[in-house]
Amino acid sequence: MALSSLAFPPLHLQLPSSHRSSSSKPFPHNKLILHPIKASISETPSYTPKPTDATSSPAHHQPTKLPLRKIPGEYGLPLIGPFKDRLDYFYNQGREEYFKSRIQKYQSTVFRTNMPPGPFISSNPNVVVLLDGKSFPVLFDVSKVEKRDLFTGTFMPSTELTGGYRVLSYLDPSEPNHAQLKKLMFFHLSSRRDHVIPEFQNSYKELFDTLDKELSTHGKANFNSLNDQATFNFLARALYAANPPDTKLGQEGPKLIGKWVVFQLHPVLKLGLPNFLEDLLIHTFRLPPALVKKDYQKLYDFFYKNSTFVLDEAERMGISREEACHNLIFATCFNSFGGMRILFANMLKWIGRAGVKLHTELAQEIRSALKPSVHNNYNNKMSLLAAIEKMPLTKSVVYEALRIEPPVPTQYGKAKSNFIIESHDSKFEVKEGEMLFGYQPFATKDPKIFDRSEEFVPERFLGEDGEKLLKHVLWSNGPETESPNVNNKQCAGKDFVVLVSRLLLVEFFRRYDSFEIEVGSLPLGSSVTVTSLKRATSF
Repeated sequence: MALSSLAFPPLHLQLPSSHRSSSSKPFPHNKLILHPIKASISETPSYTPKPTDATSSPAHHQPTKLPLRKIPGEYGLPLIGPFKDRLDYFYNQGREEYFKSRIQKYQSTVFRTNMPPGPFISSNPNVVVLLDGKSFPVLFDVSKVEKRDLFTGTFMPSTELTGGYRVLSYLDPSEPNHAQLKKLMFFHLSSRRDHVIPEFQNSYKELFDTLDKELSTHGKANFNSLNDQATFNFLARALYAANPPDTKLGQEGPKLIGKWVVFQLHPVLKLGLPNFLEDLLIHTFRLPPALVKKDYQKLYDFFYKNSTFVLDEAERMGISREEACHNLIFATCFNSFGGMRILFANMLKWIGRAGVKLHTELAQEIRSALKPSVHNNYNNKMSLLAAIEKMPLTKSVVYEALRIEPPVPTQYGKAKSNFIIESHDSKFEVKEGEMLFGYQPFATKDPKIFDRSEEFVPERFLGEDGEKLLKHVLWSNGPETESPNVNNKQCAGKDFVVLVSRLLLVEFFRRYDSFEIEVGSLPLGSSVTVTSLKRATSF
């Protein structure tokens, strides 16, 4: 993908999550576990892709006749089966073991089970699970599966949380307003593309300046809380020409978004409360939307006031200003803000674990590619984009972070008709109306596709063989080798996300040689605490 030629499709990152930093509510952090990561003692060995990594291996082109197998698994008795599975998923086993144990039990990566929340929030928790890289992509095929109201899974949050509208993420491409709203999102980001790079640089310079001060004063600094504010400021400045600290919203944006998102996702979150209390409070009944109505109104007022040019375009397209504004809030706050806060922390976690060798290689590559840009004009968008294209390791690291820990782990689709699904070793028939579910980390860590699939391998996507693997990077609700359009559900901001992820690494390693961190677990994503920063010694 040539970033220098990007038209910047609009902001609609399909990331159904946002987590709270360790210094903000409502996520409790009483169960936060920190593990020191010393960059100097955790180096990544060199990596040479094996033939099994690439789908061009001879075996891949020798079709084998797979046996047709009945989909194994069971749903159990009504209410009892879903409730038991919910307890296993959240408490008795945990998500990863929940899936692994059933793969072992049924000797299959395709099986039947129940997905939370179940009673009494979702009316039908029965799903067919797809846990390998071969079967999973059917969830992107809108000719076979319907995506209507399935963004969050077997339940849909109340539309009271989005102004009474079903926003774009919940629409199937067959619905008339899907194309119109997605075109509006394309228009939005395209019209503001020239502001993305400078506002990112400004916002993250502020973040790193504050990071330096906190580290100097306290000996450590929480990246998540600083990233929350930097991300929101960046999105507001770049996409709406508004600086939140200068408005009535002030510094409240991230906190308001966090509360609003929890009210939408609480049925599938694990917050760390006592098990019985948590299951009763957030997994059995819906939280009343009225409790965040005032918070959401503050966000609405901010976006309505600062998105006049987009709302004008919406009216020309036949979309009401109100519906357009609610969609802008969701795309910016839920999809993009939520996704960037998870993805950026995850990237720093994996890079920190990889060690000082990778840090040095990234710093050298980035600074070497930037030197001509710095001499000419570092702030020139085209020269910087051209320099970024000369950073293959940086590009590979971003894709590897998206592969090993995709910010959106789950995908759903409802079968439009009877059809056959294939795993690596069997075929299965699904029936019209059945719900299909895929847990993406199992698909993108499929050992039959990726060598050393459970490891973070920075060099994985380098070279011709590495490029061939990109079709198995699925974070954007579609393969990395494909592009979003009005007829699919792929993330409309796909290239935007890849760009800002690379920009984060560019800004970081322009400034620092290496770093050390502590990592903890959050309900969604990772907590990253910076404990040491080595400032750049040369540039």
